Parts: sequence; C-alpha cells; structure tokens
Amino acid sequence: MKARLQTSMGQHLVMTPQLRQAIKLLQMSSAELELEINEAVETNPLLDWAENAEPALEASPGEDTPPPAPTDTHADGEHQVSASDDWSPGEGDWTSGSSGGSFDDDDNGSAAERVAETESLADHLLWQLHLSHLSARDRSIGAALIDAFEEDGYLREPLATIAETLRPAIQADEPEILTVLHQIQRFDPVGVGARTLGECLDLQLLVLPADTPGLGLARRIADGPLERLPRSGVAGIAHELREPVAEVEVAVQLLRSLDPRPGTQIGELSHDSYVVPDCVVWRQNGVWRAALAGHAGPKVVIHRGYEQLIRRCGEADAGYMRAHLQEARWLLKGLEARGETLLRVMRCLLDQQAAFLEFGEQALRPLTLREVAGELGLHESTISRAIARKYVRTPRGTLPLRAFFASGIDTDSGGEASSTAIQAMLRRLIDDENPRKPLSDAKLADLLKTSGIPVARRTVAKYREAMNISASHERVRIV
Repeated sequence: MKARLQTSMGQHLVMTPQLRQAIKLLQMSSAELELEINEAVETNPLLDWAENAEPALEASPGEDTPPPAPTDTHADGEHQVSASDDWSPGEGDWTSGSSGGSFDDDDNGSAAERVAETESLADHLLWQLHLSHLSARDRSIGAALIDAFEEDGYLREPLATIAETLRPAIQADEPEILTVLHQIQRFDPVGVGARTLGECLDLQLLVLPADTPGLGLARRIADGPLERLPRSGVAGIAHELREPVAEVEVAVQLLRSLDPRPGTQIGELSHDSYVVPDCVVWRQNGVWRAALAGHAGPKVVIHRGYEQLIRRCGEADAGYMRAHLQEARWLLKGLEARGETLLRVMRCLLDQQAAFLEFGEQALRPLTLREVAGELGLHESTISRAIARKYVRTPRGTLPLRAFFASGIDTDSGGEASSTAIQAMLRRLIDDENPRKPLSDAKLADLLKTSGIPVARRTVAKYREAMNISASHERVRIV
C-alpha cells in the first residue's frame, strides 16, 4: 500500500445553505422578518438600509423600481403599504354592494395593534389535520398522535400506548395508527412525527427532487448505518456500503444539511406580540387585487462602497468581504423569493375565495393546502410555510391567511360546503331563534338539511361547542 493523489469530478448539493435560508425566511412573520433583517444589517458590513444608500446605487441596472406608495400610520409607527397593481385609493372599492355591511378594520382602520396568538407545534399540525381528507375516525387518531409528539417533533411513545389512550372511544390497532402516522408525516414541518433520527432525515429526503446529487445513497445511510457514522467516519461507511468515498461524502453532506429537530422550527418562530399585515387586498373596478405590504419587501441593499473596496483590499480582507457579500446576496434573493411566493399564494386565494370577501364566512368554499399547492405547482409544506403567521389587510379587516382555508362537507346538490360556512349558518340560525324556545341541536341539523347540507346532530353539537355557544336548555331566556 502506498499514498497517492487521485482526482475526481462530481456534483454538489441542491439543499444549499441559501435554500435553507430561503425556507427559513418564508415561514417568518413580518415581525420576525424585521428582526432578522435588523440583525443581518448589524452583523454584515456589506448590507445597508435602502434609505441610507445613494440614489444611483440603490438598484442595479434593469431592476424594477416600484412606484411610491401611500403610508398607513398606526399607533406603533408608520408602515408603508405599497401596491404593485395600480394602487389607487380613490378608485379602489372597499365596500361590498352585495351585502351592504361595513367592513371597517378594528381601531378605525388600523391593520396592526392586536395581539397575535402564539402557535405551538400541536396547533400547527392540528390545523393541517382538520384540513386533510381523513375520516373523522382517522382525525381522532391523528389528534392523539399529535398530542404525543414532543417539542422537537419526534414521536417517542409506542404505538401501543397511543392505542390505549384512544380506548374505549376508538378501538384501533397499531397498523391502523401507523397508517394515520404516515399521513401526518407528510405535514409541515417536513420530518415531523418521526420515531428515530434516521426516519426523520429520510422523510426530508423524500421531498427533495429525484435528481438531487447523493439522494439515493443518503437514504441508504439514513435507513442503515447512520448511527455508526460518527464512529466509522465517511471512509468506514463507504467501505461498509461498497461505494466510492467521494460519493459517500456528497451523501453525508446532504444529510448534514437537513434539520434533525424539525419541530423546533415552529416553536422558535412563535413569539409574535402583534399583527402586521404581509399583504393588502382591495377591489378595483370589480376585480380583486393583491400586493405585498411595503414592509414585507426588502428594505436593505448591498453597500456599493464596500463592494467596490473588495478589488483594492489585500487577500485576507478581500476574502472576508467576499464572504459577507455572498451572504448579502443570498439574503436579498431569499427576501425576493419570499415575496414572490407569498404574492402567488395570495392571488391564488383571491381567485378561489373571492365570494368570501364579498359575502362573508357563509360563502367560504372548501379549500385545502393540497389544492393550492397543485394549482401553483408547489409542495404542500411550502404553502403551509407561506401562510404560517401571515396576515392580509382586506375590506373585512386584517385576517390571517389561514382564514381562507376550510375543510368541506358534501351537500345534497353534489357540491361542498366549508365547515366555516356551516358554522356561520348555525350562528345565524341561533341568533334568529326564539329566545323562549331555543333550537335544539337536532332541530338545527334538520334546518341545515332543508338547506341541502346533510349534517348529523353530533356534528352540529361539535360546531356549536367550537363557537362557544351553549346548549339549547342553557340559552333559554325570558324577554
């Protein structure tokens, strides 16, 4: 045996650091994004605030320059609201002639100044569970599974224990529970619900493009010798799998780019204290339009003065500056991609739920993450990240993007009615009832059936309880 040099050619990772940064930026709320940008400007000398940049250096040749936007002043300061689609407050129609109602935002039009609910991992997963096409039985099993998940997203409870917690209401064996678990493992964040590190990484590998370099080998390592990797090293794993060391190195780098604790993605990003809208929606000449709020776009630019200094610096200083320049470019590209994705999703929601903005919750049609993902050609987890803790200012107030989604129930006419619309109908029936003789759950179910919506009495009771409405015998009042 003797030492020798060997050259080889190969491709590198698709799951690059800038891609991971783009995913992180996408799931941030506006408040979190502000903090992220502030920190980036403070730590990166190649980044500067746009208002501090010289006019000639604010944009590169060929870049689009958005028109000046009106400002919307709130109690917490000024937030610019830009509209890329011909924003015209004088021409925009902020009222619906169909309903005749008033859509004033809270606090005389303020789009912020309200407390945002913190979202836990369980909340995030349960929301996706209720939007899924699973049966009521499977959703009950799924809720029990999610309740057993730990903060890092792992399921460390045995399936037999989950089966025990479901009894006596549901008698489910381990294969049935495992089937539901596999459905939950497709939720966002990718990798949640895994029982081992190898399974967690393998779930994340499954959503990568099939031509990702090292993908097949990375899955083999995740399914097998992953635990021996720290002890055996790349060379040892390569010998065990009988694969070239260079190819194993690519696969290992791919594995290292994944998130071993996906559940913390939600917990770490759930500290909003107030709501700032990410998008603004208005109606112009009978057409609903959407644009990013001014604060949702990039506020930073590359400091051209420092960029030009790189050519005059010594080798050591130039290397330092180039590294920060690359980070700055990644951040700007990530912010641009975030805005584009968010706007695409918002416009898709407008196409699907225009009636919701016109007539209210009773007109909300069933819509799931899968439908929007299919229409936009994106993964469901991308849609989930894009709408997580995002808000839009509409003529009906500042709403979470989640408000545009709802599960559905088949109607007698062959269509579907969303659960949110059914709740709105129930609330209207209860508001109009005789206070001396309130409607029972059975009577409410019968009234809905006459409207073509066949729901069981227990379903009515579930919706009523979800709206914090008391039972009929507790609603009796003497007028």
